[in-house]
Amino acid sequence: MDLSRHAHRKDEHLSLAEKFYTPDATSQFDQLRFVHQSLPEMSVADVDLHTHLGPITLPVPLLIEAMTGGSPRTGKVNAALGRIAAATGMPVATGSQSIALQDDTAIATFTPLRENNPDGIVFANMGAGHTVAQAQRVIDMLAANALELHVNVAQELVMPEGDRDFHWLDSIGEVVAGVSVPVIVKEVGFGMGRETLQKLAQVGVQYVDLSGRGGTNFVQIENFRRPEKELSYLDGWGQSTVESLLEAHAVPQLQVIATGGIRQQLDAAKALALGANLVGSAGQILHSLIKTDEETTTAMLLEWQDGLRRIMTLLGCYNLAELRQQRLLLSPELESYCRQRQLTY
Repeated sequence: MDLSRHAHRKDEHLSLAEKFYTPDATSQFDQLRFVHQSLPEMSVADVDLHTHLGPITLPVPLLIEAMTGGSPRTGKVNAALGRIAAATGMPVATGSQSIALQDDTAIATFTPLRENNPDGIVFANMGAGHTVAQAQRVIDMLAANALELHVNVAQELVMPEGDRDFHWLDSIGEVVAGVSVPVIVKEVGFGMGRETLQKLAQVGVQYVDLSGRGGTNFVQIENFRRPEKELSYLDGWGQSTVESLLEAHAVPQLQVIATGGIRQQLDAAKALALGANLVGSAGQILHSLIKTDEETTTAMLLEWQDGLRRIMTLLGCYNLAELRQQRLLLSPELESYCRQRQLTY
């Protein structure tokens, strides 16, 4: 593999993610409403934000989602994300480490995530279709607490140099059974339907990152890199994050991470109320880091935690289990989606 070409692509992805960033996501959280409780009979200090992802206990249900790595520039971003994770107590996921399996010189662009966050929760990341040995290697690279296996068919098909063969399910099952940490199967912005979720459950997957449509759009990014930019008809492909959360109700044995277009605290609270164990953001955090600095981004994420406590107080919820008992009001569009997909909420 040509490392310089790969590093250039990673830098392109970082620049284009910021280029196409919009403050208003299309993940449909605006089509959900809580019912306000005027007599919560509790204080903000009573709120407990602890959550669990399998054997992993997390102090807050917020994740710094996978972004980057593989070039000197992106290595600096990972170093900053490691420091931010340490300062906020949030788990953090790395971008795809697949390049580091090909060239040892790329490893140093990922390891700052752990070096600057020695006691935190770190998720390793690589594409589906790799072997158990390769999966364990990327885990060991970061002393990772979990592994994200990303599935990104739509991105690969639009990427000029992308893969065209997607026989992944058997290898996913082998990795789940063969590595030393929990394995999270992760989309990259196109969401998951119940058919996908059922297939994953059948091969032993217990954790999924739905990564719905509405945040960073890799069809848009990869199409921009094509000389003719001819695949824009796929820009709206996939299920939104909210639709994906509703789909996940049909496969209740899976633990869910909700990502894709999480722009602020209220989005996160709604995702948690819809059943997510953990809620992640990448684009909003990257935008803040690029446009401001580490200190400001750290303050933003600490405010998200305070914001969740405020929202849960408004609802009279002491913990996340109680928040999941809150029934959200759905827009007519989401009600129609549930009817057509025969989903119960």
